[in-house]
Amino acid sequence: MLIWIALLGLILFSVTAYAAGRRKVLSAAGGRARLMHSLPGYHGAYLALWTAAPAIILLLLVSLFGAQIEEIVLRADPPAAVSTLPDSTQDVFYNDVVATVTGGQVSQTIYDGALGSAFAEKLVQARDIHRSLTTGALIAAFILALAGAAMAWPRLSADFAARPRVERWIAVLFLACSVVAVLTTLGIVASLVWESWRFFQAVPVFEFLFGLTWDPQIAIRADQVASSGAFGAVPLFMGTFLIMMIAMTVAAPVGLFAAIYLSEYAGPTVRAVVKPLLEILAGIPTVVYGFFAALTVGPLFRGAFNSLGAQFIGGPLDGLGLYLMQVQNQMALVAGAVMGIMLIPFVSSLSDDIINAVPQSLRDGSLAMGATRSETITRVIMPAALPGVMGALLLAVSRAVGETMIVTMAAGLQARATFNPLDTVTTVTVQIVTLLTGDQEFDSPKTLSAFGLGLTLFLITLMLNIVALRIVQRYREQYD
Repeated sequence: MLIWIALLGLILFSVTAYAAGRRKVLSAAGGRARLMHSLPGYHGAYLALWTAAPAIILLLLVSLFGAQIEEIVLRADPPAAVSTLPDSTQDVFYNDVVATVTGGQVSQTIYDGALGSAFAEKLVQARDIHRSLTTGALIAAFILALAGAAMAWPRLSADFAARPRVERWIAVLFLACSVVAVLTTLGIVASLVWESWRFFQAVPVFEFLFGLTWDPQIAIRADQVASSGAFGAVPLFMGTFLIMMIAMTVAAPVGLFAAIYLSEYAGPTVRAVVKPLLEILAGIPTVVYGFFAALTVGPLFRGAFNSLGAQFIGGPLDGLGLYLMQVQNQMALVAGAVMGIMLIPFVSSLSDDIINAVPQSLRDGSLAMGATRSETITRVIMPAALPGVMGALLLAVSRAVGETMIVTMAAGLQARATFNPLDTVTTVTVQIVTLLTGDQEFDSPKTLSAFGLGLTLFLITLMLNIVALRIVQRYREQYD
């Protein structure tokens, strides 16, 4: 808490330094900014950056890695009651010590006897370490702020080139943000690969990718194998693909036709009303779509299919009628249809912007050659806009593949290897959430299978992106 208060104080100090630096250079130039090398704001920013930036970086590093440093020091000399515990239990012990000091979440473990004495001893040690680390960070940040101000203040003058130095700071900031984004991506991929490798040590890759039964379990008894249960992911892939295809069957034509109407046929008044209304759909939370699917669309579809099945009873389609009479509220068709409604603004809004970006000269040339408006749209505008439309559709596909809430509430949790839209199915993302929900043991194949599913989904999405990129490049070369 003290570190965050110190951060706020540094920000206020830097604002004061900015005003002081600006006032100093203006006074040195006699109030005539045109005689200065850089604008007064650059001089103030230069002083503010040297005053606050090094100290803020130090405090942020301490706030991010302080708990890890404390835990490393705590683990250096473990008590006898702790050193005999399993590694996982030791992790819980030290995490509880650090959490008690920092005000974090403590486990429900009860420490008594020798372990309780060790906990009290380590708690005192952790408080001393935490206090020393916090105090040292605050003192170091205060010294850095004063040193930075003392170094930058004498340099401020009318002839000082403050602008390139401030812009160099900004360039470093942008580079740091880029590096953080790249490292975050690499960290996500590395964690997926590492945990998936641990999972595939217990479950063969062939069984995971081509198995037809998905029923992960945790080994409870000692005589059970580590990879108890069935880890065939084909039902999950089929459910994901089925719901995605249903959703795109709804979203692609409706969204694309809506974009064509808005860009080529609608007047300014209609466009100003209809496009914002379509984009409102993108702002509705997915849980609302899930409730809509479960409480409205599901019963509506069930009633429709039951009524249709009742008409077949006693006739040549008696078997189909009995099947339709047993349709439930949760089915792939309900989830896919509602998800398609959710995806309409993704397709329509992006496609509309892309179609409007097609040069007007192409339209005028086509109409001048005698083509009708529909022929111009189908043979000139849409081929020219195809790369962007493909990108919009790919975005919608990625959104459909990653959706969880609608599938959970409208399609069920049963893993079935089926392409029947009237059956209950589940998807990869729903199973990932299910496997990682609750108090799980991360050394079991059941929990690690979530990382295997995540890596597979990542690779499939990457392949789709590569294919779409090739399509975009091919048509872009033709129409650029």
